[in-house]
Amino acid sequence: MDFFKSFIEQPLVIMFLIAVLGYALGSITIKGLSLGTSGVLLVALVFGHFNLEVPSIIRNVGLVAFVTAVGFIAGPKFFRNFKKKAMSFIILGIVIICTGALTCLAVVKLGGISVDLAVGMMSGALTSTPGLAAAIEATGSDMASIGYGIAYPFGVVGVVLFVQLIPKFLKIDIDAERERLAAVSQQEEAASPLKQRKEARSLDEFGMLPFALAVIVGMLIAEITIPLPGGASFSLGTSGGPLLAGLIFGHFGRIGNISISVKKSTLEVMREVGLALFLMGAGTQAGKGFVEVLKDQGVILFLLGALMTVVPMVIGYILARKIFKIDVLTSLGSICGGMTSTPALGTLITMTKSEAVAISYAATYPVALIFVVLACQFLPLIVGL
Repeated sequence: MDFFKSFIEQPLVIMFLIAVLGYALGSITIKGLSLGTSGVLLVALVFGHFNLEVPSIIRNVGLVAFVTAVGFIAGPKFFRNFKKKAMSFIILGIVIICTGALTCLAVVKLGGISVDLAVGMMSGALTSTPGLAAAIEATGSDMASIGYGIAYPFGVVGVVLFVQLIPKFLKIDIDAERERLAAVSQQEEAASPLKQRKEARSLDEFGMLPFALAVIVGMLIAEITIPLPGGASFSLGTSGGPLLAGLIFGHFGRIGNISISVKKSTLEVMREVGLALFLMGAGTQAGKGFVEVLKDQGVILFLLGALMTVVPMVIGYILARKIFKIDVLTSLGSICGGMTSTPALGTLITMTKSEAVAISYAATYPVALIFVVLACQFLPLIVGL
């Protein structure tokens, strides 16, 4: 028994055991719905409940690998698409976060929930770790962390299910939408004045050198701090910095005659492995004390947190489709970005078999990241804490 206990508590064993069980759970399909890689999160929550943790460095490595890969994938088309629909993506990011903040405010006023707990729930519902940090700073209370832990699991799973359910409810033909999006993209490329140059020299077969270089540049960007009103500050952090660097590297693809592009197969592997590692770390951390919190605070808090996840997505989708007339796949990608949900993006890419959805995610994500931090800082002031 002692041998088994010491064996199961090894971080490497925990990681791969979570991967086995998580992917097995994620492969279960019920009426066309599946958790996919997010099954890893649910298994990780259980492990975290029993104090079996994955080191935080693993979570950070996973996050950096995932967002850098997404940046490289979206980069070649990102800046052209962002310039074309910039205002739509910016407004979408702002509206989604503001809707979440208004829902949080309603929970405080009508539900009688303390503002520090509610703001923490909002950061969890929007799966924003920077938002949690801002909430803790603004409230000076540990209740923000508890609220985050309550709302975070549904914040992840809810967006994953949303991007799968919307096409089913509305009877949308994903294959037809993917072909339509690809056709539009090809027309834009044909009309673009930019021409592809003579072959660039590759430094390594798989592109790991430029990938690692993009991570380093991204971490440097992550250290840049921007002052905000009220004495607070903002930075893109380990999620936004590498994402931006990946976009830049993916857009240019070369420095002189030296290639800084990465093979598609390498990016796909890094994206999937990175997402799994991130969910392992985030899940085991959020799982600690999760059951106890629900027992003490009541299931109603979990439901209120779910409300903070669902309402912004519904409003954002209606805005994208009805007002901005954005196609379905691009709209769902922007919802993933507006909700700062990396797992949902992974699910959406797998479901649609299209990398193009990462473009709208990358366009909306930075705006949402900034505004969720601002919302977590200013909501306590608005309520009068």
